[in-house]
Amino acid sequence: MSRYYPELLVTLQFGIIGLMLIFSHGVFDTIYPSIIFSIGLWLGIWALNHNQLGNFHIQPKLKEGSKLITTGIYRYIRHPMYTSVIIMMSSILIATPNLLQSFFLISLIVVLWLKATREESLWLEESSEYDKYKESSKLFIPYIL
Repeated sequence: MSRYYPELLVTLQFGIIGLMLIFSHGVFDTIYPSIIFSIGLWLGIWALNHNQLGNFHIQPKLKEGSKLITTGIYRYIRHPMYTSVIIMMSSILIATPNLLQSFFLISLIVVLWLKATREESLWLEESSEYDKYKESSKLFIPYIL
């Protein structure tokens, strides 16, 4: 795998988010998208309360000395920050329901899934605890996926 793969995934992630924002009609114009966005934001804040900023990397890489977090929302899902992004960007699709936004959201989910699977393969190499953690948690959605 290319050494630029992590950077490519981050570039795609932020590029898609940028396109979604450019082509949106606004999230906070109506109540339902605002509620969905707030739920995603709340989830991200909850995750940050259990996984301090210095412990993770925006690229799908492991920081030197990073530790596995299994408390809070991490007890249920392994990638709550990605789930948070998916929920917040879903609010744009709700505010601007069209084929283009649907395509962008699906593309974003694929990119985040690729980032998550890359991180998981690195964690499996790094930690014997991670396999056990995978068995007791889900990727993005508690109890489901």
